[in-house]
Amino acid sequence: MSEVILHITAGKGPQECRWVVAHLARAFVREANGLGLECELLDGADELPSSILLRIAGDAASAFVAQRVGTNQWIGNSPIRPTHKRRNWFVGVALASEPETVSDLKDEDIDYQAMRASGPGGQHVNKTDSAVRATHRPTGLVATAQEQRSQHANRKLARLKLAIMLEERRGQANDDQRRSQWQVHQELERGNAVRVYAGERFQLRSA
Repeated sequence: MSEVILHITAGKGPQECRWVVAHLARAFVREANGLGLECELLDGADELPSSILLRIAGDAASAFVAQRVGTNQWIGNSPIRPTHKRRNWFVGVALASEPETVSDLKDEDIDYQAMRASGPGGQHVNKTDSAVRATHRPTGLVATAQEQRSQHANRKLARLKLAIMLEERRGQANDDQRRSQWQVHQELERGNAVRVYAGERFQLRSA
């Protein structure tokens, strides 16, 4: 059984794109479950998350992901600014970086601190000290994780987030090189969406 972690991001898009991120994640969960795949929301429990991580597992996980990586489009009226004339909203979907492949992320450079989960977070957020704050000393980057049920799992998730943040930092520092997958929104091209959804129910229009 294969396992893949997807990143859905609004990039530098407006709040509407964050709304799309949250609803697109739900659509992916629905679609994955319909195919008999496991699909778990790793983070992004906020109402308007700038990004979300999804873990997808199953024999067909790779094929499922391959059909969704790239620009995803939602067609509909702004749920935040009803009088806004724009009806096409774009978000990016990419494979999350694997910490082991990020050369400047070393275990000895990370400080982990247990903390109590905070914020709404829904029913899956622990009320114990299983949340983790990870600090990358060389850069000062900080990532927190509280959505998982054990400190070990949250520690792993926080490390993954640090890897992603370092990739984003590298992409920002090297504008002449290939952009980081975490800057997907800047590369979104209208008319080139791999999947198009429409309406409040997020009905798939094309694939």
